[in-house]
Amino acid sequence: MPKGQVFVPDMIFYHIRLKAYIVLEIKVVEYIPEFAGKLNFYVSAVDELMKQEDDNPTIGLLICKSKDDTVVEWSFRGMNQPLGVAEYELRKDIDKISKMLPSESDMRNFIESHEDY
Repeated sequence: MPKGQVFVPDMIFYHIRLKAYIVLEIKVVEYIPEFAGKLNFYVSAVDELMKQEDDNPTIGLLICKSKDDTVVEWSFRGMNQPLGVAEYELRKDIDKISKMLPSESDMRNFIESHEDY
């Protein structure tokens, strides 16, 4: 790893059945080609630093607000890593959903009441 530089992907998961790491990057903007290089870098870093010999190739997934398929295709051309891009859509019924979730104080009370476990 380059000295004095810190690189932090948004999330890294390990999929037990796939036996593969998954690097997830989330962007709140439209896809731009620079994102492909960053995702490829993170996947390469996980392969180098975390992946074991019996693991399958690391998968990179970028989720963004919107994308142009041609821009995505051209920016990934020539890369041999398993990478993908998906769009997200904000739900219109978020108020209804958030009412079903516990509040911050409910979560804090729950955690504090279970600290001995």
